[in-house]
Amino acid sequence: MSLIISGLGVSKGIAIGNVHVLHRNSLEVYERQIAASEIKHEISRFNSAVKRASKQLKKIQNSIPADAPKDIAAFIESHLLMLDDAMLSSAPIDIIKEDRCNAEWALKLQRDKLIAVFDLMEDEYLRTRQDDIDHVISLIQKMLFDHQYEVEKEIKTLRGSIIVADDLTPADTVILQHQNIAGFITELGGPLSHTAIIARSLSIPAIVGIQDARQLLNSNEQIIIDGGEGMVLAGVDDKVVRHYKGKRKAQKDERRKLESLRDVVAQTQDGIDIDLQANIELTDDIKALKHSGAMGVGLYRTEFLYIDRDEPASESEQLSAYKKVIRALKGLPVTIRTLDLGAEKEFDPKYKGPMVQNPALGLRGLRRSLKDTELFKCQLRAILQASIHGPVRIMFPMITSEDELAASYKVLAQAKQELTDEGKQFDAQIPIGIMIEVPAAALLAQRFANQCDFLSIGTNDLIQYSLAIDRIDESVNYLYDPLHPAVLKLIKITLQAGAKANIPVAMCGEMAGDPRYTRLLLGMGLRHFSSHPATVLEIKAIINSSRLDRLDTPVKKILSIATSPAKIHTLVDELNNTM
Repeated sequence: MSLIISGLGVSKGIAIGNVHVLHRNSLEVYERQIAASEIKHEISRFNSAVKRASKQLKKIQNSIPADAPKDIAAFIESHLLMLDDAMLSSAPIDIIKEDRCNAEWALKLQRDKLIAVFDLMEDEYLRTRQDDIDHVISLIQKMLFDHQYEVEKEIKTLRGSIIVADDLTPADTVILQHQNIAGFITELGGPLSHTAIIARSLSIPAIVGIQDARQLLNSNEQIIIDGGEGMVLAGVDDKVVRHYKGKRKAQKDERRKLESLRDVVAQTQDGIDIDLQANIELTDDIKALKHSGAMGVGLYRTEFLYIDRDEPASESEQLSAYKKVIRALKGLPVTIRTLDLGAEKEFDPKYKGPMVQNPALGLRGLRRSLKDTELFKCQLRAILQASIHGPVRIMFPMITSEDELAASYKVLAQAKQELTDEGKQFDAQIPIGIMIEVPAAALLAQRFANQCDFLSIGTNDLIQYSLAIDRIDESVNYLYDPLHPAVLKLIKITLQAGAKANIPVAMCGEMAGDPRYTRLLLGMGLRHFSSHPATVLEIKAIINSSRLDRLDTPVKKILSIATSPAKIHTLVDELNNTM
């Protein structure tokens, strides 16, 4: 009997494969009281499990190919460090001694203590750290339960499967992304969830938001997922499978056609050139950027130089990282965003406070940089020195007032003067811009445009702040709507401000990489797109098949609607279907 299940398609494509259900924390752990004479043996069991877990992780670490993305090695290294940390290597032993309990139960109690701390913190980044702890503890538990357990064997069983889970953590995807996974299905998540973003970046079909998916789908049964339609088919006959295999082949053929556009200029049919760049975070992303044919880096995130370390990267370390990207781009422009670090990710205790109640509205972005001008100046010095190696722009995030911009320019001037006094070279005319990602900045866009060399619209936060919606909160993220009339109005205000000041306005949020919105944005006046490398070619294809002179009237009609997002969605669909 066939079964059709609908969800939210977040990554296009057809996947046909067998289900692999990820059951988290599936090991049942029970308390067992032990005699005083057994304590030594139980501690030995625990130490042996930790040692074997470490040995297996090191084996995986040593087998990582030299050209593999660095996040793999970093992921394994962070887990090895956790195994050596007293919170996991010593604390459970103390519990065994004090409570006279078995090692499994002691490890569970320690896990509960650690997770209780993280549960007080609502930020997505800190939940990532919780996931890592869960993964390491789960590995130790498996070693305690099964002396023959091997991580590598379990990972290899996933190859070619369609993963079904409650949600996928960053730790999950680091492991899964290099196992030729056919597709992802999760019970939780939205269009901007970690699963969605990773799946799109890897071009793996994915559907999220299917309630009880782990109960509805059985391990090892063959299913089909259509990421474009948000549909899962189970229990289908050979005829249906053949149909979807044909559809999958057609999609692959279309992808090959897109790849033929790699070296083609992004230009509308009526001859208007469009600047199409890509967002990157690590130097490993450069390869994907070049493969996409993007004409530069529209957003270079620099948080990796500060996160997951006891202190920030030095000036020389930052300079080295920036130079590597700039040189690799061989003359293409690189826009470097200064530190966009929130208090919830803080490495400096003096800025953490007792607890971060609302990180999105706290000490983050440029606010954080202006609280520590020496740290800010250190980054600016590194960027300035890197600017002699190729075209570079500096972009300030999370700005809300002219006072913040003035303060930033003051620190920049100090950095320039110091470098001049030291006889160090830099581009004295390096372009400076800001991100428009809060309504206050959009409403003041004209004033900012008169003081900057460029603007860049960060739609992810702009939508979130405009609609008072946490995009990772499952209870409200369905209200997160890029086509809300208020959001479109703020985007239009910003584009008009740039045009009046004769400076470029880019868009670097997820909206810029969503093909559903490309023609609308073109009609609104956007000429500079920056998206994930995986979406660049599809956006280019839409640009090259569009005529701006045919977009003006329908886009004006869309922007005239002030109250109905649903009506706007209908009109945008019509716009896309009539071109």
